[in-house]
Amino acid sequence: MRIGELSRRTGVNAHQLRYYETQGLLEADRGANGYREYDESAALRVKQIRHLLGAGLSSEDIAYLLPCAVGEAPELLGCPELLAAMRSRLHRLDDQMDKLSQSRDALAAYIHAAERTGSENYPPFDDADLEPVPA
Repeated sequence: MRIGELSRRTGVNAHQLRYYETQGLLEADRGANGYREYDESAALRVKQIRHLLGAGLSSEDIAYLLPCAVGEAPELLGCPELLAAMRSRLHRLDDQMDKLSQSRDALAAYIHAAERTGSENYPPFDDADLEPVPA
């Protein structure tokens, strides 16, 4: 099947499919006309990629994990290399969550302190040329 058909079957646009190919996640043969041609297993592979991306894995992680993927969801076979890669990614996510939690706590403390002191302790901003801080 050509890239347009694969896109229709999976709901993934052709640009993303080409990206998956450049990342080594998806393989295509080239026809005599130069068009990409995918076999029937490509639709399953794209669904696996989408599920793994949804789990927060990078394309590099996925390239490593795909040989151990079975089924659409997919189920991952528990080889030691696979488990080490997933544990590493989980550790990175835990670190990011810890940093976000610390940032959130610090911001909440600033808000609480600002609310406690009240506006009477601050100069008015009527004439100030201030822009709101982006969230």
